[in-house]
Amino acid sequence: MKRWAFLLRPQWLALYVVVAAFAWLCFTVLAPWQLGKNTTTSRENAQIASSLNTEPVALTTYLPEQDSSAHEHQWQRVTATGRYLPDKQVLARLRSVDGGPAYEVLVPFDVDGGPTVLVNRGYVKPEQGTAVPPIAPAPTEPVTITARLRDAEGLFPGKDPFVAEGAQQVYTINPGQISTLTGVPLTGSYLQLVENQPGGLGVIPLPVLDAGPFLSYGIQWIAFGIIAPIGVGYFVMAEVKVRRREKALAKAQNAEAADSAESAKPAPVSTEQKLADRYGKRR
Repeated sequence: MKRWAFLLRPQWLALYVVVAAFAWLCFTVLAPWQLGKNTTTSRENAQIASSLNTEPVALTTYLPEQDSSAHEHQWQRVTATGRYLPDKQVLARLRSVDGGPAYEVLVPFDVDGGPTVLVNRGYVKPEQGTAVPPIAPAPTEPVTITARLRDAEGLFPGKDPFVAEGAQQVYTINPGQISTLTGVPLTGSYLQLVENQPGGLGVIPLPVLDAGPFLSYGIQWIAFGIIAPIGVGYFVMAEVKVRRREKALAKAQNAEAADSAESAKPAPVSTEQKLADRYGKRR
């Protein structure tokens, strides 16, 4: 076992810990993260594609109650009749539309015989850098709108809502947060207007139907998690082979030195030769 003792040296133990931690991270965090994004993107692409060939249905089909949400029906086109609440308007800042900065305009919409839902009217472009431009108010009379169901966005830690230029501004479209700001109970999902709707502004384009590289990234992290321990095994065997060669070389050198020492010794003299030498000298 002595020839394996080097594997317990501190530098080798540190290598085992690093590789084990890396492999654990690959299998439990990095690969699931990318594969989860691939699943989410693929599901969203399927929902968008399906919505293009599906007729709009009444909003109350999916959002019958005040606090309900419709995750599995995201992007589905729905119709609703009711009134905007223009005095509760909120702006979503730091948005990007067609590669440029934009504000998205959010207004609660009181559905006849249904819940109150947050409506994304569309976008407006900022003026002079980040200044809020004039925004046409939403109509106050009853209207019928067609929109797409959208899931609530998550909140950003440290990004609190604030009021600037006379407008309440937020960083994400989260009906729960906006409900707290406006005092209006809202459903868990919100609506994004399609083109040519009452109260509509710039139409927000649909995402490109592209699955992205998430699946290949997930597979790569799994491969890295497998390769890392194999790499340690390779280095261990390489070190063992080096040590074997060094041991064999040292043994050969020792044997060669022994042979040289042996050949340098005088040849042994036989008894007959000794007697001959002795009597020859007497004569």
